[in-house]
Amino acid sequence: MPIYAFACDACGHQFDRLQKLSDPDPQACPACGKPAVRRQVTAPSFRLAGGGWYETDFKKDGKRNLAGDAAKAADAPKPADAKPADAAKPPPKPDGS
Repeated sequence: MPIYAFACDACGHQFDRLQKLSDPDPQACPACGKPAVRRQVTAPSFRLAGGGWYETDFKKDGKRNLAGDAAKAADAPKPADAKPADAAKPPPKPDGS
């Protein structure tokens, strides 16, 4: 069951409540008793990082769908047949006429 955060507009009291999604929100503030309670929008308390179901499941042909894979491709070494700029220069002429 999720934990929801609530705040009272009348007295400013903030509280959390563990309830089902289908349960109604509380009508009255537990501190002052006035019907001025509203649900707050909060950030989740967990983060999906590292290996896990979203990385390992639903793969096709052994490929992984990760954001880091695109960065690794950009940092990959160039093919061996690529020549550096110095290789394009002609060799120096020998001294000795």
